[in-house]
Amino acid sequence: MIYDISQELFSCRVYPGDPAPEKQTLQSIEAGQVCNLSALSLCAHNGTHVDAPFHFFRDGRTVDELGLAPFVGACRVFRHAGDVTAADAERMLALADAERILIAGPVTVTADAARVFAAAKLRLLGNESQTVGPEGAPMEVHLLLLGAGTVLLEGLVLDGVPEGRYLLNAAPLNLGGCDGAPCRAWLMTPDEAAGV
Repeated sequence: MIYDISQELFSCRVYPGDPAPEKQTLQSIEAGQVCNLSALSLCAHNGTHVDAPFHFFRDGRTVDELGLAPFVGACRVFRHAGDVTAADAERMLALADAERILIAGPVTVTADAARVFAAAKLRLLGNESQTVGPEGAPMEVHLLLLGAGTVLLEGLVLDGVPEGRYLLNAAPLNLGGCDGAPCRAWLMTPDEAAGV
């Protein structure tokens, strides 16, 4: 089975203060023009998106410098509600058998949990919120994780995705010099991946 875990961009949740994505019609077949043509205006962190280290580090790697490896490979989906504590992070890591963890549910990754994930050199951490840390104060959690080389995948849609092991593809748009980028993220069950 393949699960689309991305938000639709123009109806997506937007982090407070970020601009919402907009579409402008430049040409329209209905108006007698040769084709339909759209222009887009958006924030690099709209919808389902990736955070690169440059988001919080002046000399951090930009999204185009990360390559694809962090965003494609085995991952484990966990369900949780509320704060993710250090003990929760340790339990997830013990069960993960993968370098990528996605957390479904209304969660906030605490700084203590971020320290545990960072120490384990987790390759990617994803969640459903538009930010991995507390919405009102996301900086510490981002510094801990991005500083340890853990890339962040935020704004996921994990409704209906059971806990378990999957193949993840969340390749970001190749936006040179950017601190993040939207992506079309999806999960594939191991039996489906074996047939590919």
